[in-house]
Amino acid sequence: MKKVNILFGTVYGSAQYVAETLAAELQEQGYQANLLAPDENVDFVPPENELLLVVTSTTGQGDLPDNILPWFESIRSTAPYLPNLKYGLIGLGDSSYETYCGAIKQVDALLEELGAKAVVERIEIDAIETMEPEIEAQEWLKGFINATG
Repeated sequence: MKKVNILFGTVYGSAQYVAETLAAELQEQGYQANLLAPDENVDFVPPENELLLVVTSTTGQGDLPDNILPWFESIRSTAPYLPNLKYGLIGLGDSSYETYCGAIKQVDALLEELGAKAVVERIEIDAIETMEPEIEAQEWLKGFINATG
């Protein structure tokens, strides 16, 4: 059974809801989903024999939300080489801002710098176009599952 570690960064709860929805969907598909609470993720280094899924909204000037920023800063400062890590990314944002989905772009750049490989292209879900980001995320998850199956 494949294990997927799920991290989320949220301000108002949308990214957390998306992460919880995807964790349930992954479990239904036979994966072991490990949803890490913000207080559990600070020093978390994703094991390379497991999958990583990051769901985050963007705040401020393209910044990561406070509840995922400590993890991001920790992994950036320790810079573990992760050439066998496979990951997927879901960004939530509002395209009326110049910094649309800036947080997930930062996560993507960092993971790429650490040698990790995206399983499928990241999805950026626009709040202007959808009121239910979990629906778009579930559609994207089908491709993630097919690519890791």
